[in-house]
Parts: sequence; C-alpha cells; structure tokens
Amino acid sequence: MSEAKQLASLVFTPLPVISHLTGTIKLAKLLADRDECLSITILIMKLPMESKISSYIKNQPHSRVNFVELPKGEPVSTDSTRSPEYFVARFIESQKDLVRDAVADMIKSSSSCKIVGFVIDMMCTSLIDVANGFGIPSYVFVTFGAAALGLMLHLQSLRDDHNVDLTEYKDSDAEISVPTHLKPVPAAVWPSSVFFKESDHLDFVKRYREAKALILNTFLEFEPHQIRSLSNDEKVPPIYPVGPILQQDGDQTDWEKQNNKEIFEWLDRQPDSSVVFICFGIQGFLGGDQVKEIALALENSGHRFLWSLRKPPPKEKIEFPGEYENPEEVLPQGFLDRTVGIGKVIGWAPQMAVLSHSAVGGFVSHGGWNSMLESVWYGVPMALWPLGAEQQANAFLLVKEFEMAVEIKMDYRKESDVIVGAETIEKAIKQLMDPENEIRVKMRALKEKSRMALVEGGSSSNYMKRFIENVMDNIS
Repeated sequence: MSEAKQLASLVFTPLPVISHLTGTIKLAKLLADRDECLSITILIMKLPMESKISSYIKNQPHSRVNFVELPKGEPVSTDSTRSPEYFVARFIESQKDLVRDAVADMIKSSSSCKIVGFVIDMMCTSLIDVANGFGIPSYVFVTFGAAALGLMLHLQSLRDDHNVDLTEYKDSDAEISVPTHLKPVPAAVWPSSVFFKESDHLDFVKRYREAKALILNTFLEFEPHQIRSLSNDEKVPPIYPVGPILQQDGDQTDWEKQNNKEIFEWLDRQPDSSVVFICFGIQGFLGGDQVKEIALALENSGHRFLWSLRKPPPKEKIEFPGEYENPEEVLPQGFLDRTVGIGKVIGWAPQMAVLSHSAVGGFVSHGGWNSMLESVWYGVPMALWPLGAEQQANAFLLVKEFEMAVEIKMDYRKESDVIVGAETIEKAIKQLMDPENEIRVKMRALKEKSRMALVEGGSSSNYMKRFIENVMDNIS
C-alpha cells in the first residue's frame, strides 16, 4: 500500500437540509468503510432558518468522517415569492468564501494529507468554482434517480443547445422523447422549476456536465435502461449508481421519542399488512380543503391508517412544515372520534421505522426519491401523489413505465388550486391495499434486488469500488 494512497481526503458539501444531509453522511461512511486510505470532511453550512441538523450530526460518529460547521454567512432573504431554487442559488453563493477558507485551513493544517476531490450536492454546483480554484476535481452527488437525471439533462440541453423556450410547455399536453425513458414524457410531469426563467434549477443541472463523475442514489436492477442510457451518453460524465443509500434516523427530541413510542405501540396492535401509511416527506404539507378530502377518503375506504399530518409553514417565508397542536382544527368535525381504533393521526413520522413495521401494507407518498427507495427496501407498495421538485417525473416512471405503483394524481402540483377529490383518493387506497394487486409481487422482488446490490460483488458495491479507484487516480 503506497504512502500517498493512505493520505487521500474528500471534502463533501451537502445542502444543509435533513433530506440531503442524511444521504450524504451515509455515502461518506460507506466510502470510508470501503477504503481505510480515505478520510472525509463534511462541511456544514448554516441555513437562515431552523433545519434541525446540528443535533443530528452530533449523533453520527465515525473515526474517518469529520464535520466542520461553517460560520454564518451573509444573510439571504427567505421571501417565499421567489422559488426555492432561487433561494438555494443565492444561499450557496453566500457560502463560497466560507467553504474556500475552510478548505484552505485544511490544506494548511495537514501538509501530508492530499484532498483528492470535492463531492458537491446536486443543488450546490456553483461550489465547483471553489474546487476549480484549488485545482481539485469535482464530483456531484445526485440524490434522485437516473431517469429524473436524464430528463433534467435533456431539458437543459434543449434550453441551452437548441434554444428551446421551455416556458412555452407550461400547461401544455406536449410529450417529448427522452433517451432515459421508454415512453414519451409529458410536460405535465416535468419539474415545475423548468417553466420559470429565474428558477436556477437548469443552471445547477448544466454544471453537472463539468464534474469528473456523477454519483447516483439508485441501483442498476431498479433502473437498468436509464443507467445504461446515461452511461452511453458521451456528453454526460461517468456515472456511479451506488444506491440504495437510505436515510438514517438521527437524534430525537423528547417529543419525538414520546411520539414514536405511541406510534409503534399502536402499530403493534394492528394485523400484518393492514395499515395504509400516509406521509408526504419532511417538506410535505397540504391545505385544509385537501386535508378534508383525504380524511373523507380514509373514512370511506374502511382501511386502517397511520397519517402523518403536517401544518403548512407561513405563506410569506420559506420554512419547513410544523406540527398541529390540535389536528381537529383542520380535520372534519368528529373524524378522530369516528376513526378511533381504526386510524391514528400523527405529526412528524420516523418514516423508515414505520415502513419496516409488519403492520404497514401500503404507502401513500409524495414520491420523493428517498421515500421511494425506502419503500422498495422494505417491499411496501406505493400510491403516488407528487407535490413538487422531480416527484411528478418519479411518479411517471413508477406508474407508467415500471407499472409498479398506483397513481393518485401524477401531474398534481402543490402550487395549483386543484383539489383531488375523496373518491379518487379512496379508489387509489383500495387498489393499493388489495392483497391481489400485482404491484405487491413486483415490490417484493425488487426488495430482494435492492439488498443484493449492496453486498460484496453486487452492482452498487462494484460501482462504489470503481468510484474509489477514480478518486484515488487524482493522487498522482
């Protein structure tokens, strides 16, 4: 083993929100465990709003994964009249000098340690400028799948290489052929951000092409055509699908511990595969009128349910959803009394732990990529109700191409005024919970494949090995 190889270091720069940070930490630990010659430093940027990450990182010890919390940067407006991508782009710009200073300190304090790469979050691509300033290669960690990545790269190319005005596709019935998809992809399921000229999203995507390689949180057996399509595209950097990289439950507050205890005591009393779990992710919420339609659907379906109901944040600020002190303020009158014993309404949910419980037989989800991978890992069939980001495209992939999920409303957008009616939701829940539904068989088979991908000799394990070889080549 060469002395130079023993001193390789990677710098990770995740977007400081739990949904991105947890996957980043898991990836860092997997890499460090895989090669004892590798040490990793994760730079933690401070958002201008509460994100609950400080307590989380304190609970993530590893001998060769270090955390450096950066000081607060210049204030960035959280005005919600702008898109979330616009906010993220401004926030990351405000962090560049802080990241540069932290890396300069690392280089100064350890002359024997060579930084061999920056692993940059897919939303933080302007930090490629910082890596370039040090002459260090950049890798981008893409936290969604190969199909969605292919769609975004294709749309970015249409905009930048072919001068297509994507905003003209807003609200249209158009469909386009995309190399990573086997069916034409309707504009109705493209990410909303591509329809707004100042969203910055496609500018993030454009810079993926500058990376030395892309790390993807997916696995070959889940997206075989999609991964091969990207791998064969000369205009896309080499890709390394190393998933499924699953979320980890972090440090819990006293309230969360008590909340979790009640949840699992209730689940323990339910028959196997009898409960439908409704959860829209860490940033997911719906308005009062829509909440009432879900309640009516659940009550009429007759199925047992566990419902993670979150309170919308203030309209004028970009913030995370909160908790209802009294859920009755938004639910139909008498709903909680009428569903005692059959259902349970909760706030924040420990999603992975719930999905792993034998009582859970179906998952109504927003179709965020992390949630879909967790559902696959535990073999729980899904009904998809996307809210934003790339979730509509994820739903299209699973419902239309893979035929392994139930659709609630594939083209739903949270910013629209559309209300999905109780009958539509009830029908989807009944289909989801039908023990004869063939998607159950497909999910069980994929569950086994997801686990095999990570074992020694599995597809993701092999890609991980090849990625480390790519990184180690930078030492010379």
